[in-house]
Amino acid sequence: MSTTTKTSLLFVLIASGTVLGIAGTDLVLPAVPSLPLQLGGSVETAQFVLAAYAFGTLIGLLIFGELGARLDPCKLFMASLALFGAASLAASASPSIEWLIALRFAQGAFGAGPAVFAPGFIQGLYAQDKAASALGRLGSIESLAPALAPIAGAYLLELGGWRLSFVLLAVLSVLIGTAVFSQRRQFPRPTRVPHGHHSYLAILRNREFISYASSQALSLGGLLVFVFGAPAVLTGPLGKGIAAFVVLQVFGIAAFILAANSSAWVARTFGTLRTIRFGTAIMPLAFLAILVYALGDGSSLYVLVPIWMAVNLGFGIRGPIGFHRAITTARGDHSRAAAIIVAAILGIAGLGTTLVAPYIAVGLWPLAIAGTTLSAIGLLSLLPLREGR
Repeated sequence: MSTTTKTSLLFVLIASGTVLGIAGTDLVLPAVPSLPLQLGGSVETAQFVLAAYAFGTLIGLLIFGELGARLDPCKLFMASLALFGAASLAASASPSIEWLIALRFAQGAFGAGPAVFAPGFIQGLYAQDKAASALGRLGSIESLAPALAPIAGAYLLELGGWRLSFVLLAVLSVLIGTAVFSQRRQFPRPTRVPHGHHSYLAILRNREFISYASSQALSLGGLLVFVFGAPAVLTGPLGKGIAAFVVLQVFGIAAFILAANSSAWVARTFGTLRTIRFGTAIMPLAFLAILVYALGDGSSLYVLVPIWMAVNLGFGIRGPIGFHRAITTARGDHSRAAAIIVAAILGIAGLGTTLVAPYIAVGLWPLAIAGTTLSAIGLLSLLPLREGR
């Protein structure tokens, strides 16, 4: 097997592991509005099925981040997939909405490993000048999950009910874990972290890291709060089917992929920080446009889709290079840095989803307010930085 082929295979396995964790949310999204009828509870309670996964992932990220700095990341990668599969299978047998929420927390915690280890693996697979582009490709692949998983989830819901989605996640975790096990000797080994940077506290004292990480987390967190709440709003107060959410996501993800795959070139041409700031600035403006429209009619996809594309275009411009810049400022401690960033993203998404849940029945404007506020703070987080640092 050639070096190029080996690298491509490892990249696919790394991407598959991280996509599985994302699919843990998005594959279940179409079933969320119907869960109260199946398991009891209310529409508001059903939103905690999403929030619990986000909070569980947050805890798992911090644990795997610490373990990844001490143990073999490849072994932890495989353990994460195995535990995620077991939790998914258990969730499929949930007898009530409360049990499902609890098992979703466990599912999120166990499945957090791939997101922690992926940046370090990519840094080991590619040269420094190609790592940002590789992260862009990874982001593009990962972004397909929010677009395609709801379509698959809707089909599975019709085929065998909400439990079938969890069974599929369990099966996929076994298949991917087996493939990783077969290639375990080919995975890049972790680099040694410089003395003095062996803790989360050391990274959190790095002001440059905090600025980049905060901006990344707030920007993506605001986007996810909107995505998590959109199915319930579109199928509820706006009176549309789940297909409307799928349409919204397909066009949004297409815009993200277009921007993400050109962001490294734009950064080389105009400067990394300038590009991150530009992409970040687009997001609150687009969310504000959604808010203004939501306070009026707020129901036409012909209006919502182009504005939502602008939100995703903005994140596509800043997302891959912003994440790569934050990781590099951690001075080699990739596992902990990635854990902090992704934990912050999901913590913000989970908290935002929880705060918005009581207002989910009134329309899009609470989601738009959350998106506008979070992405605007994300832009402000970049103000202390200077190009070239």
